[in-house]
Amino acid sequence: MTRRESNLILAGIVVGLIAAAASLAVFGQRMVAVEVFGALFLKSLRMVVVPLVLASVVTGIAGLGDVRKLGKIGLRTLGYYAATTAIAVLIGMAVVSVMRPGVGVATATATVPEKVQAKTGVGWESILLSFVSENIFKSLAEMEMLPIIVFSLVLGGVLTTLGDKGKPVLAFFDGLNEAIMKMVRLIMWFAPIGIFGLVAARFASAGGPEVWKEMLASLGWYVAAVLLGLAIHGMIVLPIICAIMGRRSPGRYAGSMFPAVLTAFSTASSSATLPLTIECATERAGVSKRAAGFVIPIGATVNMDGTALYESVAAVFIAQAYGIHLSPTDLVLVFLTATLASIGAAGIPEAGLFTMVIVLTAVKLPLEGVGLILAVDWLLDRFRTAINVWGDAVGAAYIDRVTNRAIPQ
Repeated sequence: MTRRESNLILAGIVVGLIAAAASLAVFGQRMVAVEVFGALFLKSLRMVVVPLVLASVVTGIAGLGDVRKLGKIGLRTLGYYAATTAIAVLIGMAVVSVMRPGVGVATATATVPEKVQAKTGVGWESILLSFVSENIFKSLAEMEMLPIIVFSLVLGGVLTTLGDKGKPVLAFFDGLNEAIMKMVRLIMWFAPIGIFGLVAARFASAGGPEVWKEMLASLGWYVAAVLLGLAIHGMIVLPIICAIMGRRSPGRYAGSMFPAVLTAFSTASSSATLPLTIECATERAGVSKRAAGFVIPIGATVNMDGTALYESVAAVFIAQAYGIHLSPTDLVLVFLTATLASIGAAGIPEAGLFTMVIVLTAVKLPLEGVGLILAVDWLLDRFRTAINVWGDAVGAAYIDRVTNRAIPQ
C-alpha cells in the first residue's frame, strides 16, 4: 500500500469518527441500527488474526536466523513489556492517590457483578495451563491466542534447525504471511465505514446525553483519573521510550501508527486490531517484518499497559470509596499483582475482570466495588486498549533497532 493510499484511509477513519459523533447528536439511540457495519468490519479483522499470527510469528522467528538469538530477543521483548507495565501501574497509583476520586462515592447499592463472581474460582494454575494447548486445532478455531503464539514460536524455531527440509515450509509461511497482509490492506479500505458503525452503535447503545451526564456526575473524577494516567503514559512515557530506546521521532512514529490506535479505540480489542498494527508498523513506520511479526503478536497477547494502569486506579478508587486505608504494604501488593496479573492472564477469557479479581483479593478489598465502575468500563476500555496497542508499537520499534544492529540485513 502506498503512502498516499494509507493517508487516504487514515483521513477516512477520522471522517468516520466525526460522522459518528455528528450522527449521535442528531439521531441519538437510533444509531444502534448501523451496528451491522461495525460488526462486519470487526469480523473481517478477526477472520485474518489467527492465520496472521501463525504466519508472522513463524516468519519472524525464521528472520532471526540462528534460533539461539531467540532467547536474547525474547528476554528483551518480555523485559520491555514488564518494565512499561510496571511504570504504567506506578503512574496510575500516583494519579489516583493525588486526585482521590473515590472519596464520598456512595457504595450502598454496589453488588458483585455476575461476571466477576464467575472469575473468583480461577487460580494461577489456570494461567500456567493456558500457555499450552492439548489440541492446537481447537485453539486455532477458538482464537486462543496465547497457546497459538507458543506453538508458533516453537514451530518457527524448530523449522530453522531443519536445513533444506525446513525451507519449503518456511517459504509456505512466508507466502501465507504476504497473502494475509494483502487481505489486511483490502480490509483497511472498509475501515472508515466499519469504525463509524462501531463507534456510533456502541455509544448509542450506552444511552443518550442524559444518561452520560448522570454517569459522569457520579464517576467523573474517576474517569478523569484514569484518562490522566493513560495520557501521561501514552503521551509522555512511551514517546520518551520511543525516542531513546527505539531511536525514532515519537511524533512521526505515532502518526504512522495512528490508524491502528484509532482502530483499537473503536474495537476495544488489541487482538482484533493486530492485523492493522502490523500493517502500520511495517508499511507506514518502516519496522522490519521480522521484528513486527515477532513482537507485536506477543504484545497484543501479554502487553497490557493501559489495562494494568486502569486496574491500579480502580483498586485504589474502590478502597477510597469504602473508606479502607491502604498501607504501604497494601500499595506494594497492588503494584505487584496489577503488574504480574496483567502480563500473565492473557490466556483467560475476559482477562481484565480476572486481573481485577486478583488485585482486589490480594489486598482484601470488596469485590462489590467492581459494580461501582462497570457503568463506565466500556468507555475506558477503549482508551486503555489504544494505549496497549501504542505500547506494542513502541516495543516493536525498540526490538527492531536491536535486531537490525545484531543481525545483518
